[in-house]
Amino acid sequence: MKKYIITSVFVLSLIGCSTSDDVNLDPHATYNTTAESLVTYSQKELSDYLTTLNVNENNFRLTMQYTQETIYVNESNYDFANRNVSNSVWQDNYVNVLKNLDQARIITEAYAPTPSELATWPVEKANKLAVIDIMKVFTYQVLVDTFGDIPYTQSLDIDKYPLPKYDKASDIYASLIARLKVDLINLKPSGTVLRGGDIYYDGDNMKWEKFGNSLLLKLGIALADINPTLAQSTVNEAIAGGVMTSSSDNCEFKYLAASPNDSPVYQDISSRDDFVAGKTLVDFMNTTNDSRITKYYGDVDGNYIGQTIGAPAEFSEFSPLGDFAYEPTTPGTIMNYTEVLFYLAEASARWGIGGSPAALYNQAVTSSFTDWGLPGDAAAYIAANPYNAANWKKSIGEQAWVAMFNQPKAAWNFYRRLDFPQLMAPPTAINNAEGKVPVRLTYPSSEVTTNGTNYAAGSASIGGDKLTTKVFWDVN
Repeated sequence: MKKYIITSVFVLSLIGCSTSDDVNLDPHATYNTTAESLVTYSQKELSDYLTTLNVNENNFRLTMQYTQETIYVNESNYDFANRNVSNSVWQDNYVNVLKNLDQARIITEAYAPTPSELATWPVEKANKLAVIDIMKVFTYQVLVDTFGDIPYTQSLDIDKYPLPKYDKASDIYASLIARLKVDLINLKPSGTVLRGGDIYYDGDNMKWEKFGNSLLLKLGIALADINPTLAQSTVNEAIAGGVMTSSSDNCEFKYLAASPNDSPVYQDISSRDDFVAGKTLVDFMNTTNDSRITKYYGDVDGNYIGQTIGAPAEFSEFSPLGDFAYEPTTPGTIMNYTEVLFYLAEASARWGIGGSPAALYNQAVTSSFTDWGLPGDAAAYIAANPYNAANWKKSIGEQAWVAMFNQPKAAWNFYRRLDFPQLMAPPTAINNAEGKVPVRLTYPSSEVTTNGTNYAAGSASIGGDKLTTKVFWDVN
């Protein structure tokens, strides 16, 4: 793998009134750059956000009760406002990812090929724009699934729309599906994708096509309960187009051993004792004799012990995270084959699409064991924990929850859509949680203060800016 060093190359604020100093521009950024460097930066920023344990940015490992804080337990009790977590999520995705990708688009569209490039540039341009937009579609879905209604049509042109309106989440989903279909048509089976800079797939057209179709599958399955007609047609088109077929298709960011390009999880825990295992998952895995527990966590005198959710913990008394977390090169996962198999199992259980749900369930569980280097343990585990057609949401929901241990944002989506596992909020949770596990994040405080009119309209549209307000597709 080629060495690379990633620095902030183009950062603009999404919103905010302009001043003579133009606060929308980063004075330390370099604006004369290449599309490839912007894509590289965006890929790392997206992976960092989805991967990190940093409580200022991503608390979904805590929300999904995979981990528990040791000393400062605010986030375990759903106090995300204390650290302005939503502000960071907004910044990470809109500014660090989407705005950089949009600038990559602008540079690509404006590029004047040299005489020697004239013959190949049309295909290269189409491929590059398609890949850039596929990543934008993925990131917008992350934001919709987190907040509900968000700025979309006016979100990236800060000169024209310094205070962007909020679009309805259901309209955004329909738009994302439509534009992703166009991206997949425009992505050619050959020709240059990016001239270097693609850490995810190293410019492999076919893998990008599989990722795009897998993302289309993800978008479709999310709509299963709210718009089954669009959901089924989208899922069918994704499967026909060709989704991931093995772990070699996984979309990952390959971290390096040296800072600043090492794993954010390693950065978060290598010198601190802030997290231990969460009791909910540890107890479930102990009960089901799940050997993946030996990879997820470290043992305490031969036992795996999780702390009660919401309660502080003495680090030495509970299981720490496993060895993977202490490896600086552990990759960040954007989407993988295991996740796709669970979507396929769900589509089959719901509508009879794509094969036997039991067979796909077995493949998904086996793939997860394989991900963690334990393929030989899968068959016995499946025999003891078989697919239950009479309660397929429980079977798929619980097993996806276990398998998505290192993809907590994806796990949160499974949990909200299938209502399994049946997680309980800790009794110490903040009052704003209303005794429930959060099903969305509240909007950033920065939106309240700088984009108040549009924030108020967006908040009213979704039924109130609360942790308990469900996103539009979460109808059960």
